Amino acid sequence: MPGGVLYVVATPIGNLEDVTLRALRVLREVDLIAAEDTRHTRVLLSHHGISRPLTSYYDAVERARAPAIVEKLKAGARVALVSDAGTPGIADPGYHLVRGALAAGVPVVPVPGPSAVAALVSVAGLPADRFVFEGFLPSRAGPRAERLRALAHEPRAIVFFEAGRRLLAFLTAARAALGERDAAIARELTKRHEEILRGSLGQLAERVAAMERVRGEVTILVGAGAMVEAPAAPDVDERIRRARAAGRSVADLAAEIARETGVSRRAVYRRALLLERE
Repeated sequence: MPGGVLYVVATPIGNLEDVTLRALRVLREVDLIAAEDTRHTRVLLSHHGISRPLTSYYDAVERARAPAIVEKLKAGARVALVSDAGTPGIADPGYHLVRGALAAGVPVVPVPGPSAVAALVSVAGLPADRFVFEGFLPSRAGPRAERLRALAHEPRAIVFFEAGRRLLAFLTAARAALGERDAAIARELTKRHEEILRGSLGQLAERVAAMERVRGEVTILVGAGAMVEAPAAPDVDERIRRARAAGRSVADLAAEIARETGVSRRAVYRRALLLERE
């Protein structure tokens, strides 16, 4: 019997037509589909005329259920891992099963597709050639504010996920910690009532406060903060340019130049990003 394969399959974030032909073929051919919510996945499968065995694989049970699925894979089963929307492992269950399969020598194959992060970044109208993904922040006000303060000097744009019911609290906390930055909010992406709001964090907070209720989950892109130049050091810029021309990564050159010049690593890193933008 040929060895098993774990397919990590991206599924639509809303519109059921946003699924690749390859994903549909894989879902038709596998022996088992491990789904975050089997009821949700059945809707997608039914829409495309697919009938395959399903097993639930969600946050609360993924540690416990991963070993049994890995045993099936070792016995030769082909398994597709799917989440409710988007790509498993990105703010969704998946890590434990993928890690277990790799440890068992089972091939893990990505079947890429829809992504709420990519969808918003592409239409936000904000500079996001470099961005970081933070996903969901803590739901409690104190830990959420602490995490946002830690991001106050992040020079890149930042993508967050948030529950609609906490959106106003998030925007208020983000403005307090990050300052008045431009941002974009996407809800109901790819669905009939898709809506993308753009403006400053303060303006968006006012608009959200006026809404009766925000349902479901939202994706938020907060624009990059102000770039801070490195302290005076006569040859920092030239050192950065030579290192980049030699193919060095920004992280590597920042550490080296910081050691050689006494300029902080963070300041060199930001200066390198600023030079590239210019």
